[in-house]
Amino acid sequence: MAIQHKTADKRRKMGAAAMRTYPHISRSWGLKESEAALLLGVPDSTYRRWKQAPEQASLDANHLERMSLILGIYKTLHLLLPNPESANSWLQRPNSTPLFAGHSPMERLLSGQVSDLYVVRQHLDARYALP
Repeated sequence: MAIQHKTADKRRKMGAAAMRTYPHISRSWGLKESEAALLLGVPDSTYRRWKQAPEQASLDANHLERMSLILGIYKTLHLLLPNPESANSWLQRPNSTPLFAGHSPMERLLSGQVSDLYVVRQHLDARYALP
């Protein structure tokens, strides 16, 4: 069932669970608080409020989609690179593939567009699917 078709209560529970997890991921990736807010698509003050009180977070379908993509990126990195330091630093390292053109994947993610989260997720999923 698509996120927008879930009940408000279900979305609230999903949002709270995501906000309990996301600060750990953002710290693992070495993000500043403002960068973590940007990836989530919210102002810094909203991110701080949601981080402090995950049960009170009101993530809409866009935020939940972003969170799903972020969690997928995190998971796939840890499947591809079992060493946590390597997995967490991959996003920060320059990448020579045409998709990143010598920039780090995080630079692309920090454009703030949900489409860039999707592109990075697809790139990693394709790499994981290789024999």
